Amino acid sequence: MIKKSFSYIGISFLNFLSLLPLSVLYQLATFGYLILYRIFGYRKKVVRDNLRNSFPDKSPQELLKLEKTFFNYLANLIFEVIKLPSITDKELERRVKFNNLHLITDYFDRGESILACTGHYGNWELGMMALGLKIPSKAYVIYKPLSNPAFDAWFYKTRIKSGNVFIPMRQTLRAVAGTRNQVTMFCFAGDQTPVKDEAHFWIDFLNQPTPVLLGVEKIALQTNRPVIYFNMQLIKRGYYEVDCYLVSEKPAEAKEHEITRATFERLEKIINNNPPYWLWSHRRWKHKPDNAG
Repeated sequence: MIKKSFSYIGISFLNFLSLLPLSVLYQLATFGYLILYRIFGYRKKVVRDNLRNSFPDKSPQELLKLEKTFFNYLANLIFEVIKLPSITDKELERRVKFNNLHLITDYFDRGESILACTGHYGNWELGMMALGLKIPSKAYVIYKPLSNPAFDAWFYKTRIKSGNVFIPMRQTLRAVAGTRNQVTMFCFAGDQTPVKDEAHFWIDFLNQPTPVLLGVEKIALQTNRPVIYFNMQLIKRGYYEVDCYLVSEKPAEAKEHEITRATFERLEKIINNNPPYWLWSHRRWKHKPDNAG
C-alpha cells in the first residue's frame, strides 16, 4: 500500500513536470546529468564496459568523451519522455521529421501490411508517437511492460495518445493473428535482450557475441510482410529526423536468419556512425555463450 501511494505521488509529480515547456525541462536535464553521472554514477560501469568492448580501437580519451556525451543525452532523453503526456500534435510534428515515409504508405495504399523495427537509439518513444500521427493505418507497437503497475499504466496512457496500439511482448502472435484481415504495421524494438532460457541464436554485434530475438523474422516468414527499418537521428536538441529503409521485400524468399542479421547490421552501422545516442546503460551483454572463456 505504501509503495502504491509513493507511485501515485511520483506520477503526480511527473504530470506536473510535463506541463513545463521543454526549454525549462532541458535546464532541469542539465542538473539531471550531474545527478546521474557525477553524483550517483548511474550504471556508469555498465556504460563504460559496453563502450570499451564495443570500440576496442578507441583511446581512453575517446571513450570518456563518448561516455559523457551519452549521459548528457540520457538526461535530455528522460525529460523529453517526461514531456510526452502533455506534448501537442503540432509540437510532435515540428520535432520529428520523416524523410521518406512514402516507403510505408505505398504499401498501405496497396492494402499491404508491413513489419517495422528499430533499436533503442535516439528518442524512440517520441518517434513512435509522432509516427502515429503520420500513417493512415494502425501501428501496433510491441513493448515490454514496466514492473511497477502504476507507472506502467501511466506510461501506457501516454504512449497511445497519438493513436498507436501497444501490445505486450507475450501477446504479439495473438495480436498478429487477430488483425490478419486489417492493414497494419507491427513495430518492434529489435535490440531487446532475450531472457537467458531464450538466448538460442547469437550474432557478432559491436565486436561481441550477442544473443538476439528472432520474433520479427519468424513473423515475417509466416506472413510474408515486408520488413522496414527506422533510423532516428538527433539533429539538434529536441529535434529528430527519421529515415525508412527496406530490409526485406519478400521475407518468404529470405534465407534463414538473413532478416535478423540485416536489421542488426543496419543498427550497428547507425551506432558506429554516431555512437552516443544508443542506450549504452542497458545490460545488453549480461548473457554469455556457453563456450565463452
